[in-house]
Amino acid sequence: MIETDVLIIGSGIGGLSTAIKIAEARPDLSVTVLTKTIEGESNTRYAQGGVAAVWDVEVDSYTKHKEDTLDAGDGLCDEAIVDIVVSEGPARVQDIIDWGARFDKTKDASQYDLAREGGHSEKRILHYKDLTGWEMQRALMAKADALPNISIHEHYFAVDLITQHHLGMSVTRLMQHIQCFGTYALNKKNNVIETILARTTVVATGGTGQVYRATTNPVIATGDGISMAYRAKAWTENMEFVQFHPTSLYNPGGDNPVFLVSEAVRGFGAILKSKEGEEFMHKYDERKSLAPRDIVARAIDNEMKIRGEDCMYLDCRHINQEDFLAHFPTIYDKCKSIGIDPMQDMIPVAPACHYMCGGIKVDALGQTSIHQMYAVGECTSTGLHGANRLASNSLLEAMVFAQRIADDVLVKIDNWSIQKGIPDWNASGTTDPKEMVLITQSIKELKEIMSSYVGIVRSNVRLKRALDRLELLYRETEEIYNTTTISPQLCELRNLITIAYLITRSARLRRESRGLHYTTDYPEKAEFVQTNVI
Repeated sequence: MIETDVLIIGSGIGGLSTAIKIAEARPDLSVTVLTKTIEGESNTRYAQGGVAAVWDVEVDSYTKHKEDTLDAGDGLCDEAIVDIVVSEGPARVQDIIDWGARFDKTKDASQYDLAREGGHSEKRILHYKDLTGWEMQRALMAKADALPNISIHEHYFAVDLITQHHLGMSVTRLMQHIQCFGTYALNKKNNVIETILARTTVVATGGTGQVYRATTNPVIATGDGISMAYRAKAWTENMEFVQFHPTSLYNPGGDNPVFLVSEAVRGFGAILKSKEGEEFMHKYDERKSLAPRDIVARAIDNEMKIRGEDCMYLDCRHINQEDFLAHFPTIYDKCKSIGIDPMQDMIPVAPACHYMCGGIKVDALGQTSIHQMYAVGECTSTGLHGANRLASNSLLEAMVFAQRIADDVLVKIDNWSIQKGIPDWNASGTTDPKEMVLITQSIKELKEIMSSYVGIVRSNVRLKRALDRLELLYRETEEIYNTTTISPQLCELRNLITIAYLITRSARLRRESRGLHYTTDYPEKAEFVQTNVI
């Protein structure tokens, strides 16, 4: 058994920023961070584009950033939350700069080289080449490792959040005072499920992209935190809003994750075209290739269906080669590795699952509906993104809410104690699985169901078919779970099925097309605004 003051599940920008803020303010508190692989592996690491913040106040303003965010969110953003993130964001970016993060500067090094991405009215994206997430993760890890009261446990897979349910009480979603006491976690080094108890728990487990066949998310993005929270009877919100990045690199050989061609490439002047070299975005939006992601993704998807093609193309051939190489060296090298020279060939692209805009419902302080439990980052629904996330707002959101969670924890933690009498994990009556193929094949089936029926364009028939098939997968998987010992693969399958169910059920509840959710049965936007809480 491990006891700690603060337990943080996840080591991306949300988790590590929260850990650092709490540990610096209170050196007497123990902060334990769990990661299911190694410390540096997270969705943060794969963020290419950058972090959006109002930096050049002579041309940009909080009002412009707010309006861009609200426009992308298609009427579903919480305006108060947008105000908070936009206004507090620059200070949080300065924090990570103070911790050692580097961002690209202009040639004379006098100021930051701000980029522009789809949906932004001004240049406000701070970036480090096309490896911004990697650079921010590097700085966070160096800072966290320098604080003696932060301990990072690698290869610990959180299995379930501990609540009164584990004390024998009946816990329902309507219960007012559910409390989180910590987590059961599988130590992957010795295959023992350990009990980790804390005065407060922060879920920072990142995204859900592996629920789809093609995703830009790393293989760890299996929605563990959202699924655990849902099982613990926390509220989830707006899970139907799955953002598909319009331009993943189309590689028939297949990559998991697929390689992301950053939105910043279009911000830099690249143009979407068909195989024949025809532009098509003017048919869908006056902003053409710089329209928000949902519009661009649907446009590419539609053109692919109309033309019977597997991809569309991004034309960068008119861009100065020296400038392209300076800004996008990783993208250039990846393209070259599969025989494409962006300076001579158009880059083949197709949409891929990229970001979950819904998640665990939290308030302005990052508190969930469960007491002593917070959530931060992509696993949350804060109200910032609404029906569609504005490019490069996610890293900003994570840092702003990390600070707000830390502030709230520091005020309250001395009134909280570690719960006694929590039983150890009970694995009696289970045996080792005889056939792992049952698990691996179910994961493949799940990805096919979601990609075919709950993708960029949906319909009532597709959603019903998805739910029917998910029900069968759920029953089969629960039977395996109840009779065999725990493995990371089995836990991830259970979690992915939960995520798939939440996305599909939320999609059926929304009888309109708004933002990232487009259904052929209800192609118009409703006159009223509603959030879907499950």
